Amino acid sequence: MLELVFTRRFAMAHRLIHGSSEVCATPHGHNEEVKIYLKPMHPQSLDGKMNVVAPFHKAKGTWHRFIDNSVDHAFQLAENDPLVDWFVQNEPRRLSKLLITPGDPTTELLACLFMSKLNNFLSAEQSGLYCEQIEILETPTNTVRFTGNPLEFIPNIRPPEQCWWQRADMSISDLKS
Repeated sequence: MLELVFTRRFAMAHRLIHGSSEVCATPHGHNEEVKIYLKPMHPQSLDGKMNVVAPFHKAKGTWHRFIDNSVDHAFQLAENDPLVDWFVQNEPRRLSKLLITPGDPTTELLACLFMSKLNNFLSAEQSGLYCEQIEILETPTNTVRFTGNPLEFIPNIRPPEQCWWQRADMSISDLKS
């Protein structure tokens, strides 16, 4: 079966406050790479004319805009991190660059959240594609790969339809500025 694979780089900052690593409790950043694997929902043979699963610009366009405009240079924080309240009170103009997660913003969780977001984009666009696999290269030696239903792995903190990763928009949090 044919699949489309697209890679995008982004810079980010985060901190992990729930005990996974004392070093990671201090805000710090990474230059990351996300790779998505898209497959057709209804595979067909090539048509002898265009011979594509989907035009590349349509398959990756919204996703790349999301990574470039919303995720790149965002500060990833757990929704109960005290820094979230600090930004709400002191720098509300920066709320659009806070990527808020249920619990620590680990690479594992981000892979699930990003896959959910991407599949919502693909569904809203009626692309006929779905994301079967996602990889996030956190450092040159650490990669997380996810396949499956991301909603089975994302912490169930409230109804999923109320969460940014379930909306086909450019949001990365549910904060209101």
